[in-house]
Amino acid sequence: MKILYLAAYFKPEVISSSHLENDLLKEFTKNGIKVQVLCPVPSRNCSAELRKKYKKFKTEEMFGGNVCIRRYWAPKERNSTTLKFLRYLWCNLMEILISRRQKDIDVIYADSTPPTHGVVGGYLSKKLSKKGRCIPFVYDLQDIFPDSLVTTGITRKGSLLWKIGRKAEDCGYRNAKKIITISNKCKENIENKGVLPDKIAVIPNWIDLDAVKPVEKKDNPLFDEYGIDPNKFIVMYAGNIGESQGADIILDGADLFKDENDIEFVVFGTGALFENFKKRANALNNVKVFDILPYDKVSYVYSLADIGLVICKKGVGAAGMPSKAASIMACNTPIVASFDTDSDLAELLEKSGAGVCVEPENKELFKEEIEKRYNEWRSGEKTDFNSRDYVKRNLSKEICVAKYLREIENMTFK
Repeated sequence: MKILYLAAYFKPEVISSSHLENDLLKEFTKNGIKVQVLCPVPSRNCSAELRKKYKKFKTEEMFGGNVCIRRYWAPKERNSTTLKFLRYLWCNLMEILISRRQKDIDVIYADSTPPTHGVVGGYLSKKLSKKGRCIPFVYDLQDIFPDSLVTTGITRKGSLLWKIGRKAEDCGYRNAKKIITISNKCKENIENKGVLPDKIAVIPNWIDLDAVKPVEKKDNPLFDEYGIDPNKFIVMYAGNIGESQGADIILDGADLFKDENDIEFVVFGTGALFENFKKRANALNNVKVFDILPYDKVSYVYSLADIGLVICKKGVGAAGMPSKAASIMACNTPIVASFDTDSDLAELLEKSGAGVCVEPENKELFKEEIEKRYNEWRSGEKTDFNSRDYVKRNLSKEICVAKYLREIENMTFK
């Protein structure tokens, strides 16, 4: 079997799903599946030197030649929504031009970034199929567009952009043979838009428990490397800081604890609003801000913390599941989430006992939950806590990747 994989971002780019991508490719090749990856020259979270270097490499191989990467030139990604959209359209055009020359493809696989991937995947499924041989399109739905544009305030429901987005969304759903989504809320969302339930598979984003594990504070090198006091109570956020996160809640929360000398907020961040966030953080003496670290440091990052934060703007989290939650849980770090309380994340935290979810953008409730854990820490109370066990039973790499493999393999026998 051979998969054509349309990737908006690919290593060495650092994004939250990089480890998921690598795990999938590794599992596919272990089971005799070849993969042709089509992706642009690296742009996101890459230096100018690295981008220049990769312009010279149009093709690469991984996993003993079973994964072939074909790169094409694309403009550098910018923070502007308009420029990002135009870049996505350029990438879509290149995907179509290059993919039409591909041979012996059995399955087309694409995720929902950019949101036009559903249209491209559906078109290529028809174009590459020949008489008597249909090539199915598998759509990996990590984000629901244009809903995400409305919840982040970029547009409003009923606008021209929203209408175009809905057309693209419906086209992707209609032409996909199978839609893989990450949560029951996502499944419910697209069912309400007319997608048949048997077309949808729910497979959560997973954790490699060999790669992500608790690290004792005395063994964690990040304390010395970044000048963080291991004797303080550490509240940690790591990840993107953009329109949908509502990251001001972190700084609002830190400001409410400014008179406590033994609590510190630590942020490892990136994203469109990160520079603005850093400027405001400079005015607070209990906040330390650093650039995001690569995935191989995630165990150290979340093991620094006494609390791990998961955040979003009101309305953004109702149809999604942040993958960082499972990483924090795998490090046995309690979670305080400023997140929609009707979300899959809220249900996960309640079911697993891994933490608590409070109404987003409510700084008083946010402070109250952090304060509870902080007071336990100051009193020396020890809470019996093992969220890692829940991850092992429900969100491990072995369980979730096997489900992906079954869905892909089933495509070739229908």
